[in-house]
Amino acid sequence: MKLTQHSDYALRVLMLLAIEPDAIHTIASVADRYEVSRNHLMKVAQTLIQAGFVEGLRGRHGGLRLAREPADITLGAVVRATEDNFALVECFDRERNVCVVTQACGLRRPLENALRAFLTSLDTCTLADVVGPPNRTNRMRNLLAVG
Repeated sequence: MKLTQHSDYALRVLMLLAIEPDAIHTIASVADRYEVSRNHLMKVAQTLIQAGFVEGLRGRHGGLRLAREPADITLGAVVRATEDNFALVECFDRERNVCVVTQACGLRRPLENALRAFLTSLDTCTLADVVGPPNRTNRMRNLLAVG
């Protein structure tokens, strides 16, 4: 399984907000620090706000900050909110499936089990787990330093 860039960027945004919880982060500053597209991050931020992971603050001093504690955000929940298609193979999409062996194929069940295991595994890991102890947090902060 490969996550979309949208999910990848969402996880990165959440990690930055988690390692610098006292700061308000603008889309521009996040984009600059990760060296990614501002336009794409706008869409990511909107998804994260709608899902309740991030709070969007309006106004002159607005920006983004976590809406929940990092320990309350699981990677599984983020991936479910940011991925729009878990159709690993054609037969997962009942409307577009034209595979001629679908009715007799034994591939669907193992792939469904694998997808379920993947998401279940991500459900056991929180944003706090990912950013980790202070030494890892400090290393990440240093790697994301501007300038």
